[in-house]
Amino acid sequence: MRLNFSQFLVLLLMIGSLMLGGCSTDTNASNTSPTATDASKATEASSNSTAEAKSVPEKSSESIPGSKNLPLLKGKATVVMTVKGAPITIEVDGDNAPVTAGNFVDLVQKGVYDGLAFHRVVRDPQPFVVQGGDPQSKNPKTPSEQLGTGGYIDPKMKTERRIPLEIKPEGAEQPVYDQTITKKPVLTHKLGAVAMARSQMPNSASSQFYFALADLGFLDGDYAVFGYVTDGFDVVNKIQQGDRIDSAKVTQGAENLKTPQ
Repeated sequence: MRLNFSQFLVLLLMIGSLMLGGCSTDTNASNTSPTATDASKATEASSNSTAEAKSVPEKSSESIPGSKNLPLLKGKATVVMTVKGAPITIEVDGDNAPVTAGNFVDLVQKGVYDGLAFHRVVRDPQPFVVQGGDPQSKNPKTPSEQLGTGGYIDPKMKTERRIPLEIKPEGAEQPVYDQTITKKPVLTHKLGAVAMARSQMPNSASSQFYFALADLGFLDGDYAVFGYVTDGFDVVNKIQQGDRIDSAKVTQGAENLKTPQ
């Protein structure tokens, strides 16, 4: 994807607004937003190499790097997220992103997203993302500058759950883990995509996610898309910063969620 100079500046402004909206340094693995490096990727994607990217021969928690204690979604599921009384239907794709989809569905099942706020909404100078899922946002007294830095704390492990970066290239049998890719993914950042936010550390995603408000091809290969809005995108388009998730429920495919024993 090649951008002219004016488009490149617009892209930098959009991503810069995300960084000013709550991002800290790269050493904080919970800091979850696309970064300015994505702008350079948009103009020079073909110059990177994926020769060392890891792939696995089968979908199992033992064979997927860093996922031994993580839930997996083996198949698809439907999640209905309600915001200000209006439903958003999300098809979650465990066929192409079993770890990322499994993590999201598991957190939905646990009620983690209920009551959380959308702490970052970027529509100017052009539509970009609506981002939420920081557990800190449940407390309305949490300072706004702190939002965007939190993740799900596993009560059993007493630590933040983090999942490996998981992106399946077109034509591949299995996803690639732990690294970004340059080949076109199966799940792309088209309008209505739902993806995991993360810091610049590849395996730093936890609970924060975002809705793509436009086709954002320059993020493909860097962030893990795990599903799409299939109904209610008009609701997504009306979300304002500070709006809260009333509830999120798995309405179909719950039986496809496999949790570690």
